Amino acid sequence: MVNFFSKNKIFFYAINLILIIFYLYPGSLLGCIFLDDCKVQPQITSDFIYVSSNHFYAFIFVTFLGYLSFLNSKKIKHVLYYLVAISILLEISHLIVPERSFQSSDLIGNLLGVLIVIFVKNIINKYGINKK
Repeated sequence: MVNFFSKNKIFFYAINLILIIFYLYPGSLLGCIFLDDCKVQPQITSDFIYVSSNHFYAFIFVTFLGYLSFLNSKKIKHVLYYLVAISILLEISHLIVPERSFQSSDLIGNLLGVLIVIFVKNIINKYGINKK
């Protein structure tokens, strides 16, 4: 499975494009699709304290795909910098997108999603199954 992602980075790029479209759409595309109400954002789970769960899950997923796609590449650090930057910039963009609003809990969810995957990957690299 990892081999699939490392050879098909297009999947990672497509998921990023979809994420950007969802972020920049004025309203909620998922609300339009699933709830027939573009002003309501469906919740996967209830929010954590000061952390948006939807944003957390989305960025864990995208960061995990980034790791799988660029696992054996020298560009992995660039991908991680990109993911941290986009997690900040997309939330800041809500200051100018109609029907959207900047929320610090969303920003924290974005950043935590990226940082948790980086942290877990570093722990695996340090103490993982390849270490004796």
